[in-house]
Amino acid sequence: MDSKTAKKIKSKNTKIEVVLGKAMWSYGYRYRKHCRNVYGKPDFCFKKKKIAIFCDSEFWHGKNFLEGEQFKTNADFWETKIKRNIQRDIEVNNFLKKNGWKVIRFWGKDIIKNLDDCLKLIHTEMEK
Repeated sequence: MDSKTAKKIKSKNTKIEVVLGKAMWSYGYRYRKHCRNVYGKPDFCFKKKKIAIFCDSEFWHGKNFLEGEQFKTNADFWETKIKRNIQRDIEVNNFLKKNGWKVIRFWGKDIIKNLDDCLKLIHTEMEK
């Protein structure tokens, strides 16, 4: 991947974050975005409820990686990168859970195709 391509890849305010954020806002949920002082910088957080929400894209977080998805170019680089991303997600989940946080992770396609189910899960956790 060259630097021009890398610059075009968003890490904040991605389509899936915007879709979920607008939906939560319309339901009256007031959240913090990209919570820098919460370990792992969740895409959304509810500090009082200790709920951290992550919107994970399938490629970057390795949804099909363990099923043997093959990379066509620079395979060693991508394999190392995706494995590290998966490991980091596990570390973040474990740390937050040990510190009393509820961690919710949504795959991008689930947000796009099953937004109502995502909102129901958030609502269930908010009501606890």
